[in-house]
Amino acid sequence: MKKGQQGAAILLAMLVVALVSTLAASAVWRQQLDVEVETAERGRMQARWVLTGALDWARTLLREDGRTSTVDHLGEPWAVPLQEARLSAFLAADAADEAGMPMAFLSGRLLDMQARLNVNDLANGGAPVPEVVAMFERLFDRLGLPRAELAALAAAVARADAGERAGADAPLPLWQLADLLDLGVGEATLQRLAPYVAVLPLRSPVNLNTAPPEVLYASLPGLEWADALRLALQRERKPFGSIRDAAAALSSPQAAALSPMLHGTSTRYFEATLRLRLDALELEERAVLFRNGLNVRPLWRRAGPAAAGQPDS
Repeated sequence: MKKGQQGAAILLAMLVVALVSTLAASAVWRQQLDVEVETAERGRMQARWVLTGALDWARTLLREDGRTSTVDHLGEPWAVPLQEARLSAFLAADAADEAGMPMAFLSGRLLDMQARLNVNDLANGGAPVPEVVAMFERLFDRLGLPRAELAALAAAVARADAGERAGADAPLPLWQLADLLDLGVGEATLQRLAPYVAVLPLRSPVNLNTAPPEVLYASLPGLEWADALRLALQRERKPFGSIRDAAAALSSPQAAALSPMLHGTSTRYFEATLRLRLDALELEERAVLFRNGLNVRPLWRRAGPAAAGQPDS
């Protein structure tokens, strides 16, 4: 074989070796990628199952509370947040079992959604409800928010409540708080409002046992800010068993503003916020739960990556 042919053969052999090495490295890389994808998917599936179990626990807690009491207040077990705890501490039989389990941490809390003003209560039968509009006006004034945005919101809720009667361009019914951004409410206003308003499908009286002072102030015409703070402190010592008990703690003009249509001492809507850390994966799930007697069911669920810090109200 001539020298030129020998050189070509060597070069060809080197190219074959390089090609085989490249293909082998590519196969190893793809196999490693498949393993990583499968591992991540398995982790997400495990996380979803854990969060579903945690939501079932929250439903059981609310069901048992409904079985034993007709009054809801912040001294009940459902109102105590679940601080972050390692799941293996509940599942492992001994320390050796715990050591072999994945690093999974769960935390969560339940919030009373009737501690807030319901945006959907702004309208009934396609027309604004003056008493509820007045409540929102007091809340907007207390928080220093522009009433012009409230006027646009009330008009949009009334048109959405009217449905087809309002025309083809009527807004869709509200379902979540973020929907307010499409109805004339600015993002800064929504962030300020978020702890004090909710979007619930049915008329929902404000729970006087759980509402923050801002909502107490807004829901009772004639109530001064100092009176709202005093009412919140008084219920901590002894929760109100009925709106009659709350009326006894108010002056006559303030008590006259109490109405069973607008105020109460029990709750049917709760929000569950659950957070799971599973190795490097962090997920958060939120769900609004509706309790009707001993039946507790989710109205909606939303899961996604956990935000930094504590979840928003």
